[in-house]
Amino acid sequence: MQPPPDLTDRDALVRFRARAARMAEPALFLHEAAAAEVQERLALVNRSFTSPAVVTGFPEAWQWVPGARLVADTEVLDLEIQAHDLVIHALALHWANDPVGQLVQARRALRPDGLMIAVLFGGQTLAELRAVLAEAEVAVTGGLSPRIAPMAEIRDAGALLQRAGFALPVADSVSQAVSYATSLDLMRDLRAMGEVNALADRHRRPLRRDVIAAADRLYQREFADGDRIRATFEMIFLTGWAPSSDQPKPLRPGSATTRLADALGTEETPADDPARPNRV
Repeated sequence: MQPPPDLTDRDALVRFRARAARMAEPALFLHEAAAAEVQERLALVNRSFTSPAVVTGFPEAWQWVPGARLVADTEVLDLEIQAHDLVIHALALHWANDPVGQLVQARRALRPDGLMIAVLFGGQTLAELRAVLAEAEVAVTGGLSPRIAPMAEIRDAGALLQRAGFALPVADSVSQAVSYATSLDLMRDLRAMGEVNALADRHRRPLRRDVIAAADRLYQREFADGDRIRATFEMIFLTGWAPSSDQPKPLRPGSATTRLADALGTEETPADDPARPNRV
């Protein structure tokens, strides 16, 4: 069997990120928001981490991690096996051609009972822009081309942790609404984030001006927030631990010593009891 085709054009992604980094004011506010969330989550963990690593396409936004080794989110991560007690995969996993492979490499880089936190953009990200671009392009050109990369829903993202072999997996999300004067300002910000279209099967020609104008009118009509428009960014946080023999384990089925009815203070009724109320 041949491997599936790449979703992301990695060379283009690197160019777009480099262009964003060269800008006078790169838009790294979402990295800053993700970093603040990660800091809060680490503060809740009763653990001191002495050898962290951060996987990122924007190392300047993640230099706050004390003593961290910063590595690029290449297909093969520059991480040594069991060299770290903390790995942060920072807002890059949504561009990975093999997200499970990225998580497996992060797990292998952890010592037993080490922690991994991955942050990626989720499926609700840019839902408004996705909708108006599709409607505008169909109306103006009669066709539709991929403009925004597909992103994982939280349920699918959480399943990646289990596939990668993490213990105690947890997935949750945080949504952030950002307002702009026009959709053109949003698109400029995306360029300054390095989050523009790097799909492998993208059209190489830029969007036609009449499509952009139609999309802006639709955006103003459908997603107005007062005299501005709103853009949604969903960040999914994946947390997992490298397996260890001294981690908490779920009890074996049938090993409970207390009845649920006793714990709830209710009377237990057999399932076939005619007096048992029916539940629909």
